Amino acid sequence: MSTGPADDWRIFRGDGVQRTAAMPPAPPWRRFRTPSRAPAPLPYLISPEHADVVNAALHLRRPLLVTGPAGTGKSSLARAVAHELNLGELLRWPVNSRSSVQDALYQYDAIGRLRETTLSRDRDEPEPSIGSFIRLGPLGTALVPAGRPRALLVDEMDKGDVDLPNDLLTVFEEGVFEIPELIRLPQEIAVVDVLTADDAVVPVERGHVHCTEFPVVVITSNGERDFPPAFLRRCIRLDLPVPDEKRLRAIVRAHLGDDALREVDDLLQAFLRRRAPGELATDQLLNAVFLRVGGVDLDADGLLDAVLHRLTGSI
Repeated sequence: MSTGPADDWRIFRGDGVQRTAAMPPAPPWRRFRTPSRAPAPLPYLISPEHADVVNAALHLRRPLLVTGPAGTGKSSLARAVAHELNLGELLRWPVNSRSSVQDALYQYDAIGRLRETTLSRDRDEPEPSIGSFIRLGPLGTALVPAGRPRALLVDEMDKGDVDLPNDLLTVFEEGVFEIPELIRLPQEIAVVDVLTADDAVVPVERGHVHCTEFPVVVITSNGERDFPPAFLRRCIRLDLPVPDEKRLRAIVRAHLGDDALREVDDLLQAFLRRRAPGELATDQLLNAVFLRVGGVDLDADGLLDAVLHRLTGSI
């Protein structure tokens, strides 16, 4: 590593001496704020032909199924659409092997209701509303009737159970779901207020939630599984390729400014050499450029290997 002022980048020195070190500014893509103070999303670069596919999904009110290798901007596309169309905070459903459509629609805390109801009776107080124990999930929140649609990211669908795509067919086709716990209520309780995934309170009538505008749904997949034809028929397909050298330079400029391009040539070539066998992600290149601009010597002691590490194979 270099010596002198450039050594100031070292926060942790590994010498066991306790210090109160000032944390340096984070990269733009790693800065967090509360929702009320959230900064504008970072620039999202997309080709006109790919943007046209997004527009086709918007016009047809169909989910957009976005495929492509890791790091091609699949999830970021959903945030860019939500921001550009002013659709409010993006609703996100990260799919894993335990994910179910039921949980994504709503969750009912029956045990919590029983406990609170018992306590209220013991105190001779009114029983809490059942709506206090029902919370809509990201998919259920996206289907709440409103004048403008919400944007929903269904992230990494191929990590879910094999039946998950088929379980979504009715919801995507009809834009409606039921909450049986509310349907069973007496006739005089026609409307119940419930919580949404983003902590709003919305009324639900007779236990039915039916969208008036189909949400903007972006589904991402890493191509690890084939989806059933019935599911694919209801989606518009967009395959994002890995960015070429020209687009990588544009991405660096958009995120780190024109000055960063002066530091990018050798890092870009190293990235392109490693990407084919190792399937590197674009944000790894941004990480390397960010460190280089900050004065870090990436050529020393395998640091570049740690930043541009392979995303596939054994570690």
